[in-house]
Amino acid sequence: MKKKNAGLIVGAVALAVAGAWYLNKDEGAHAEAKGGPGGPGGKGGMPPVTVNVVAPQRQDVGVELSANGTVTPVRTVDLHPQTTATIRQVHIREGQFVKEGQLMFSLDDRADRANVARAEAQVAQNRATLADLERQYKRSQELSAQGFLSRSATDSLKSQVEAARALVQSNAAAARASQVSASYTAIRAPMSGRVGAIDIHPGALVQPSTSLTTITQLDPIDVSFTLPESALGSVLAAQRAGKVAVQASTGAGDAAAALTGELKFVDNAVDPAAGTIRVKAQFANPQSALWPGQYVSTRITVQTIRDAVVIPQSAIITATNGTFVYVVGEGNEARQVKVARLHGFGEYAAVTGLQGSEKVITEGKQNLRPGGKVRPAGAPAAGARAQGAPASAQKGDKA
Repeated sequence: MKKKNAGLIVGAVALAVAGAWYLNKDEGAHAEAKGGPGGPGGKGGMPPVTVNVVAPQRQDVGVELSANGTVTPVRTVDLHPQTTATIRQVHIREGQFVKEGQLMFSLDDRADRANVARAEAQVAQNRATLADLERQYKRSQELSAQGFLSRSATDSLKSQVEAARALVQSNAAAARASQVSASYTAIRAPMSGRVGAIDIHPGALVQPSTSLTTITQLDPIDVSFTLPESALGSVLAAQRAGKVAVQASTGAGDAAAALTGELKFVDNAVDPAAGTIRVKAQFANPQSALWPGQYVSTRITVQTIRDAVVIPQSAIITATNGTFVYVVGEGNEARQVKVARLHGFGEYAAVTGLQGSEKVITEGKQNLRPGGKVRPAGAPAAGARAQGAPASAQKGDKA
């Protein structure tokens, strides 16, 4: 009984092997009719993978840092009177642009003008007294030389002349002080700029603690922003190399408000709490495109990579074995090339490791392996070429 079962099992196995051989033979013949396994024209490999390729570009690439900044005026002056008086006249309007030295406010100056007149009169009196003493001293010298006046009398007149001269100088200084005090009643612009709000009107009593208005310089103007402390080295290196360009924009699409300035200030210490360094850039602002207190987007160019190889960022693959790209090698085989990303900007990146003459694969790389066959998009397929060859031959035969 056991021998009979064993014979049945052996027979079943033999039938299965024979069936498999027959099926494989039929599939092989069918594949050979199509040109062999692996697709048309293949010799046993996978069909080519259709890919998109681009040629690297060479160009100068600027390494930029971006940050949000605040517009700050170079100078802002809060005007205060230097004396207690009454406002007599306001010569400017709110929001007006004034030039340096322009008259802005006039205070009641009657008392100051009277003090100046009294001081000048005192100086005139002292000078007249000095002139009289000088004449007396000159006559005393002549009489003393003839023996009609004692030496002591001449010396006394000389002392009076010197005292009168000192008194003239003292009162002249007091007169100048009165003139300076009187000048405080005319308040002029200390610089060119835009006038702020004015809350003082004629007739109001003001004193040194009273704020009359403010003047803000708008051209040039500063933009203050912060950068990470990791960028400090590159910023200082760029500043040592020359002028560092900074771009500022008040908003996307607002081309009229996009200005280019120059880095002017790097703070002397890093903020340890935030890990940032404060910097300032200065901009020419003739059209008042930048306004104090305004938030802007800034970009600072810290380095320019000359003649860099630029490829789309979509072509770069980052894996455990490094960063690389696929290029089309000889015989349309995919080849890995290791690259190093120098700087990325938008959809593109500057890299090292490429010569610039390669065909870099951007799409279809997810199905690639080193050495695998590829077909750039738009190139004729191998099957199309194979089918076209006999047709040409037939035409030749007919000829």
